Amino acid sequence: MKAIVWTKYGPPDVLQLQEVEKPTPKDNQVLIKIYATTVTAGDCELRSLKLPILLSFPLRIWIGFLKPKGTTIPGTELAGEIETIGRDVTECKLGEQVFGSAGTGFGANAEYI
Repeated sequence: MKAIVWTKYGPPDVLQLQEVEKPTPKDNQVLIKIYATTVTAGDCELRSLKLPILLSFPLRIWIGFLKPKGTTIPGTELAGEIETIGRDVTECKLGEQVFGSAGTGFGANAEYI
């Protein structure tokens, strides 16, 4: 799948469109095909980390001191359709249209989450 990937802190130029592995939902998760997503002020501030030292230092400890680590796909808000359901999921249906937040795990600037 295609996703916007964030490999270092800085201006929008640090974002790259890349081919990444499509996520596989766990038993208690769903796979959502994303139709729309957003870029928020929070996404931009995290990407650039041009914040006061009292904010940027704890964020660098959490996200990565010199470059982002862990999830490198930004984005929190999304709208899409449920494509796959884990076997323990009971309150969602295939094809159901959804919107929501990826939370602190990010990852919404992609084709799937």
